[in-house]
Amino acid sequence: MSLIREALERREAETLAPQAAKSANTRGRLNPEPEDDVRPAFQRDRDRIIHSKAFRRLKHKTQVFFAPEGDHYRTRLTHSLEVSQIARTIAKALSLNEELTEAIALGHDLGHTPFGHQGERVLAELVPGGFEHDVQSLRIVDVLERDGAGLNLTWETRDGISRHSKGKRGAPVGPDVLVKAATLEGQIARAADLIAYVNHDIDDAIRARIIGAADLPPAPIGVLGATHSARIGTLVKDVVVETRQAGLEAIAMSGPVLEALLDLRAFLYAAVYENEVSTAEFRKAAGILGGLWEKVRERPAVFLDERTLRTEGIDAAARDFLAGMTDRYAVALYEHLFIPKPWVDLAGRWS
Repeated sequence: MSLIREALERREAETLAPQAAKSANTRGRLNPEPEDDVRPAFQRDRDRIIHSKAFRRLKHKTQVFFAPEGDHYRTRLTHSLEVSQIARTIAKALSLNEELTEAIALGHDLGHTPFGHQGERVLAELVPGGFEHDVQSLRIVDVLERDGAGLNLTWETRDGISRHSKGKRGAPVGPDVLVKAATLEGQIARAADLIAYVNHDIDDAIRARIIGAADLPPAPIGVLGATHSARIGTLVKDVVVETRQAGLEAIAMSGPVLEALLDLRAFLYAAVYENEVSTAEFRKAAGILGGLWEKVRERPAVFLDERTLRTEGIDAAARDFLAGMTDRYAVALYEHLFIPKPWVDLAGRWS
């Protein structure tokens, strides 16, 4: 039966670019295990991520707008799917490993907090030593999933997940990138993440009437395009063309297109992420998560994982608990712990 997997691995060797990561040549897993009879290693990684509890929770985690009233706003789950689509398009055009690219793209935000970037800022202040969602994503796949067994992913997938984050000012490609994924597939996922969220956050912000299409800065729009699909098309084509011209040494973008993308991101931070509305929501998220941080530490045996408490301490256990929450679970637990319930005097009512 393993002949099926071996045939698929031979297909990778015959059809993918020499620079592509090959399943048969993986640097292995944290814990050695038998290969699957049918699926190559990176396909198993993707499947494990999709079937994980952390992946399902992304459905109820904020991308930009908390609990939006409308069916068409992005969540952290739909963001991950859009990143995956863009990343696979680039990988396919460059004859790189689509399944590794997809695994990294789908797993890159597993460790994100409730309440989006506002929640991450709060946890960064609460947790001793700070908090970074890419580090937490790796912790989820290595330690927390499957009741402490982890997903046991390959080195290449784990490397890509841990090196995707760019922060507020970091570039997705180029010589200035301080932490670059070891594989081209991981570098694609990093670029696709920025391409996806800059464009879909513009779309959601216009839908929410925080900005209008006329507010978009004309210079980068002139380079990338006036519509959502045009901008993504321009960016994807630029990555493919520039990377090919560079001989697939690293994932690349042209100077003008990269500058336009970074300018759009800077505009989003000023007009959407850090405007008065977002600042007000940040204060709410800070109040909820700050209150929960204190309460769960008062009653660790009730709320926190006993194994983590014993081996790593209360800070690590509280961090894992809060970071893993969905938005609605955090709100519901806050209401349960902090909002007094009305007293119902049934005897008096029916006397």
